[in-house]
Order: sequence, then structure tokens, then C-alpha cells
Amino acid sequence: MKQKFYDTAVKQERAVLVGVITQYETAEQSKEYLEELQFLVDTAGAETVKIFTQKLQKPDRSTFVGAGRLEDIRAFVTEEEIDIVVFDDELTPSQLRNIENVLGVKILDRNNLILDIFAGRAQTAQAKSQVELAQLQYLLPRLTRLWTHLERQKGGIGMRGPGESQIETDRRLILEKISLLKEKLKLIDRQNETQRKNRVAMVRVALVGYTNVGKSTIMNMISKSEVFAENKLFATLDTTVRKVVIENVPFLLSDTVGFIRKLPHHLVECFKSTLDEVREADILIHVVDVSHPNFEDQIRTVNETLKDLGVIDKPTITLFNKIDAYQPIQNHEGEEVEPLTLDDFKHSWMAKNNSPAIFISATQRENIDEFRKLLYDMVVEIHAARYPYDQLLY
Repeated sequence: MKQKFYDTAVKQERAVLVGVITQYETAEQSKEYLEELQFLVDTAGAETVKIFTQKLQKPDRSTFVGAGRLEDIRAFVTEEEIDIVVFDDELTPSQLRNIENVLGVKILDRNNLILDIFAGRAQTAQAKSQVELAQLQYLLPRLTRLWTHLERQKGGIGMRGPGESQIETDRRLILEKISLLKEKLKLIDRQNETQRKNRVAMVRVALVGYTNVGKSTIMNMISKSEVFAENKLFATLDTTVRKVVIENVPFLLSDTVGFIRKLPHHLVECFKSTLDEVREADILIHVVDVSHPNFEDQIRTVNETLKDLGVIDKPTITLFNKIDAYQPIQNHEGEEVEPLTLDDFKHSWMAKNNSPAIFISATQRENIDEFRKLLYDMVVEIHAARYPYDQLLY
């Protein structure tokens, strides 16, 4: 008998992205947002096949995009055998149901995609519990679409089933699970608070910034540790704390989860305990990817998040990273200008508007000594104020 072989390799899912260009967005901004969504899809492990956009004053209340555009997407999805359609915004339960009925494939919105990436990246009990809590809170109002096969409205003999009671059962189970997770996180928070009390004697420094700007690489460089770093969004999900000594002064350096535009509300709420490292830090290092074409928007997003956390007024070093990858801006004739030197960066508007600012390349180890010197001076100032008679400083 001839032996049969089966391919057990996981097939990479093919995705289509959908975005709406509203009256408050330019075509260039929309392109940037969808490129970020594509990076999220790549990080999740899918392949982006095509991007659909539509100009609307605001997303359609029932199907997010217009009926004509949705029909175009349906035709493409059917013809190209697409597995998943991802929308660059949060979909309401009714929008999700209506779109699924038309397209007949798996539908994800931006929030669901970020939650899926977080679920894959979570390593510690705290991060796993936080992600699960956010997923359950996201799922709760969307339960009805999962139980259409038990609806009573179908009518007929033998079809009057307990559909709604099944939804109510699931809702009760999810609410109980949410309550248990909140209690578990409170216990973990108390344990973490005890650990942080033991560290209160030392000056604490926290790396903050947009996702994928090089925080973990900088953490590894300064602390000589091996924190996981990768060119993907949300490579770091669990806060890592390392003891660092520069010359004669010790301090604690923490690497935190990166921020992102339109970060789901559930995630911000669930990860507030993780961001306590940022709240309790003495110094913030705001890492910026200067090679990114829209780094100014990223700075604004991070500053808004820091403002929400109530830490915008903390002493902050703005660390412009990846200067080796900075692309020269073309002049009006379309000719490329000379790449900026380190001295040019120091006298640019970036340095003036974000003082104190340091320009480095973490991978090429360019200008690292100046960064370490500035960080040392700021740590010593706080350490000396806290321990005026410490012999380490004399």
C-alpha cells in the first residue's frame, strides 16, 4: 500500500488591509497609518496582498466603507482566496457582523490585531493575565455574533432553541473570568510594589518611546544584558529592569512596552500596572527613531501617552537613535542634499526643541560616550540630592 504524506507546515495567511481617509486626514497620513498596519500584520505572521482605501467624511456606521467599495473587496477576496481582512480602526459589533456577512472570511480590526500580537509576545504571568483581561473585555460586547446558529428568530418547529440563554451563560462566565483576572493582577501588583519598595534607594531610569525605535538595543548596550530585541512591533512586552553602574554610581534601568498610535483603550487600562515603572522613574529616556519619515508624529503620540500617565514633567533625555539610517531630504530641484553630520544634528531644530537631546546610533555605537556622560551627570545630580553624604561621589 502506497504511503500518504501530509503537509503539516502552517500556511501563512494572506491578508487584505482596509482604511478610510477621513476629512481630518491627508492622503499622506493615511498612507503612513496603513504602512504601520501592514507592519503589524507582518509582525503577526501574515502576508499583505493588497490595500483598499476610500475617502469618506467618517466611516460608514454599518459597514465602515461604502457598499460599492465593500463589493470590490468581496470580489478580490473571493478571486484571490484571501484568508483575512484587517481594518485600520476599531469596528463596532454591528459593523463586524455586517462585514462578515458580506465578505465571508475572518475579519479583524486594528485593536484585535494588536491584542493578538500581545498574546503571542507575553512571557510573564502578569503580561499573560493583562492580555487575557484585555481580550475578554474586547470580546464581551461582541458575543452576539458568535451565537447566530442558536438564534430564536429563525422560527419553525424544532427551531425555538435557547440561543439567548447560551449568550447569557457565556457572558456570565466571561464576567466571572474578568473578575478573577482583576484579583490576580491586584495580587501581582502588590508583589511588584514590594519589589519596587526594595529598589527605592536607587535612582531609577526608564526607557520610553514609540514601538520599534531601538529601546531594547539601547538597554542591551548600556546594561550589557541580553534583552530580546527584534525589528518587529512590540518585541518587548514585559518590563525588564537591570542594575547599571556608570563610573562609580549605580542606578536601575528599565525597558518598557512601546507606545503606538490608536493603542486600544483596554490595553492601556490593563497595562497601567506595567507602566508603573515609568511613573516611579526619576529620569525618562525618550528614544526616537530619527530615520522614520514621521518621527515627529511618533514623538507627539509618546508625549500624549506620557501626559495621560502624568509623567510629562519628569526630567527627560530625548535620545534620537538610528542617525546612521537617516535619509537626506531632497531639495526643491529634487536633488539629494549631503547627509547630516553629527554636528549638523546638534544644531538642528530637533536638538533645540527637545533639549537635552543626544543623537546616537546604537547599532554603530556612534556618540555613545556623550550619551553616557549626560546620563551620568543627571543620575549623579539626583543621587547627590538624595544622599548628600554618600562617599561614592567624593
